[in-house]
Amino acid sequence: MVVVQAIPSVDASLTIERGAPPVAEYHVGTSLPAGVAPRPYLHPVRTRGGTVVTELMPPSHRHHLGAGIAVPEVDGANFWGGRTFVPGHGPVWLDNHGTQLHTDWLAVEPDAFAHSLSWVGTDGTALLTERRRIAARPLTASAWALDVAFALTNAAGRTVTLRSPAVLGRDGAGYGGLFWRAPAPARAFGPAGDRITELHGTPAPWLALAGPAWTLVFAGADAVTRADPWFVRVRDYAGVGSALAWRAPLTLAPAATAARRFTVVVADGELSPGEAATLSGAA
Repeated sequence: MVVVQAIPSVDASLTIERGAPPVAEYHVGTSLPAGVAPRPYLHPVRTRGGTVVTELMPPSHRHHLGAGIAVPEVDGANFWGGRTFVPGHGPVWLDNHGTQLHTDWLAVEPDAFAHSLSWVGTDGTALLTERRRIAARPLTASAWALDVAFALTNAAGRTVTLRSPAVLGRDGAGYGGLFWRAPAPARAFGPAGDRITELHGTPAPWLALAGPAWTLVFAGADAVTRADPWFVRVRDYAGVGSALAWRAPLTLAPAATAARRFTVVVADGELSPGEAATLSGAA
């Protein structure tokens, strides 16, 4: 059973202009309960106008931690939090939650920070190591960009496999990678329009999630990242994520690395598709 705890102290923050309030706060997550798969996360993330565009541990999904990196399974360890999908049984509570441990700050500046992490299984074994960099930069008077880059390296000394529930048979549940839990209600749209059936599970240069007074635009910052499908949800909750292993497992040989880079535009107001494409850099 997951127990809600108070938000821990801020470990890093991002500002985009001198003297302005932070547009994002970062927590390494060391005091989180085991059932959410403890890990670093961004919350709150704010527009330049001050609107909060992340949600932390909402009642229906306590393991949704603002914006961060999460993977449902790494060699049997759950680094997503909550229940684990078991073929033939469905989602089941298991004592298999891993932890993303902060190990060292590599750089800390007002508009960017980088750190190293160790992805540790329930037996204390490091399955992956990670280098993560997060930065903020202004775009317009009403929009800024969050740049997120991570590199996961196999630290186990043997082949390690990353899986999503979709790989194990849960249709459409290909999530795992960058994940952003946003406030509801929200609508999604992309270059192909606003039909979820055409956005969900499909690679696209960019994908937008818009609420009553804000828009988030997600874009891969390199060709490898842009080849991953998007996970998008607007019914029951609002969230967008990338998919490292949508249709097939992602297998890493010893010491091999999987790296991804994203840009997320955080804007006040509802952007048009043309504005979203332009700000994402995909136009």
